[in-house]
Amino acid sequence: MKLLIVEDNARLVERMKYRLEKWFVLESVYSGHEALVAATAHPFDAVLLDLGLPDMNGLEVCRRLRKISPDMPILIITGVDDISSKVELLDAGADDYLTKPFDAQELRARINALIRRRPRLPSISAVTAGDLKLDPSKRTVARAGVPITLRRKEFDILEYLVINKGRVLTRDMIVSHAWTSTSSSWTGSVDVHIKHLRDKVDKPFDYPLIKTVYAVGYMLDVPSETIAEE
Repeated sequence: MKLLIVEDNARLVERMKYRLEKWFVLESVYSGHEALVAATAHPFDAVLLDLGLPDMNGLEVCRRLRKISPDMPILIITGVDDISSKVELLDAGADDYLTKPFDAQELRARINALIRRRPRLPSISAVTAGDLKLDPSKRTVARAGVPITLRRKEFDILEYLVINKGRVLTRDMIVSHAWTSTSSSWTGSVDVHIKHLRDKVDKPFDYPLIKTVYAVGYMLDVPSETIAEE
């Protein structure tokens, strides 16, 4: 398995290589431009991306890497640790987030989790819940015939809710589906993404679909009178 390390701290790169070279083939670059060139030229099983690069904003590098390879796992490595930053990283296309300083064993475990990640379900045909229609293969959503634009993680979470409509999903279950790492550090981000989903999927329409199950998690539930009308 081949990893791309994008980090401008040469000493840290050498330490990471020392810890990881037993299990992975490693290539390292020191700038955002070099990362984009490398990712365009060669496929990688995962990218370890530092945000503090000398030539480009790390978030922009993440967005461009995601466009180059939609399915390539991206692990962000940075010194910033707060919920708002995590949400911004996820929206930019990151799959996981590791704060400096980090333990080498945890780094390897995160990488393995990314590489083992479950594929999305492109073969599933469009599914519905009341007047909501979601197409996993096209990654499109519409409600009452109105197209709804969702960000990447918002779509992943809504997909999970729709496929399991009527079933209560815990925050940990949602993290396990929508994030490739099952770290509990993402559970706070679930609530933020649910709020964004409600603003787009529920508030503009006649009745809410996303329900909070107190102290447990969330579920997607279609009112019984609506089901009777279908």
